[in-house]
Amino acid sequence: MGRDLANAFPLARQTFEEANDALGFDLADLCFNGPEDQLRLTEFTQPAIFTVSVAALRVLAAAGTTADYLAGHSLGEYSANTAAGAIEFSAAVRTVRRRGQLMQQAVPAGEGAMAAVLGMQAEAVATLCQEASREVGAPVEPANLNAPEQTVISGATAAVERAVVLARERGAKRAVMLHVSAPFHCSLMQPAQDALAPVLQGIAFSPAKIPVVVNVDARLVTEAAELRDALVRQVTGAVHWTESMQLLIAQGVTTFVEVGPGKVLSGLLRQIDRSQKCAQVEDSAGVEKLVTVLSS
Repeated sequence: MGRDLANAFPLARQTFEEANDALGFDLADLCFNGPEDQLRLTEFTQPAIFTVSVAALRVLAAAGTTADYLAGHSLGEYSANTAAGAIEFSAAVRTVRRRGQLMQQAVPAGEGAMAAVLGMQAEAVATLCQEASREVGAPVEPANLNAPEQTVISGATAAVERAVVLARERGAKRAVMLHVSAPFHCSLMQPAQDALAPVLQGIAFSPAKIPVVVNVDARLVTEAAELRDALVRQVTGAVHWTESMQLLIAQGVTTFVEVGPGKVLSGLLRQIDRSQKCAQVEDSAGVEKLVTVLSS
C-alpha cells in the first residue's frame, strides 16, 4: 500500500518519511511489506491509510490539481482537514494512531460488532436497531449511512446479531456481520471519544482554506473550533455519508475524486447519484490519469 506512489514521486516518499519521524517507527516498511496481520490492527491501519491518502493529495496538489470542497469518510475526515490546511500532517498522523488505539481499547474483544444492511432504507434500519436494542437490553445503532439502501450498524454483539435477524425477516437484500476490530461510531465508543477530546484539544487547528463537509452533521465547515469538535463527536456519531454527498451535489459539484487506498467511496457515490463523475487516485497511474483528464 503506497509503495508505487513513494517510488514514483519524491513528495510521496517524503510524506512517508515524515510519518516515520512523527510516529517513531517505520510505517513505510509496514505499508509496503507488512506483515498484514499487524497492518490490520486499527492503531496501524488508521495512520497507514491516512499517510497514503495525504501522500496522494500532496502529489495532486503539486501537479496543480485543486479542490473546491473536501470530505472524508470517518478516518478520511482527518485527510480532508489536512488537505484543507486545518491541521499539520505530523500532528494529525500521531492523533490518528492514538485514535486507533483508543477505539481498540474502548470495548473488550468480542463484546462489540458491526454489520452491513443492504436493500433497506436507513429509516427502517434505525427502527429495527431500536427494536433489537430493546429486546436484548444493549445498544445497536446506525453507524455509517453510506448510501440510500446501505447502512452499517454498530453496537453490542448480541444486539447487532438480533438486528441482522430482524433485517433479514423484513426483506433486506443482505444483512451480514462484518469482520472489524471494534464497534465504531456508536455509543460504546464513548470512552474513546472522552479520551480523544483532550488529544485533539492539544493540537493546533487553523481555519480551513477549503470547506470541509463534516461527517456528524453533513454540513460545510471552515471554522477551526468546529472542525475539531466534529472530529471529537464523530467517534460515537454516525457518518452521514449520503447526506454529505447530496450536499456537495447541491453545491454544483459534478466531479468527485477519491484519494487513497481502494474504491469504496466511488461505489457508494454510484449508489447515491449515478450521474456524477468519479475518479480514484491511489497510485501513480491514478495521478497521471486524473491530471490528464482535468487538464483536457
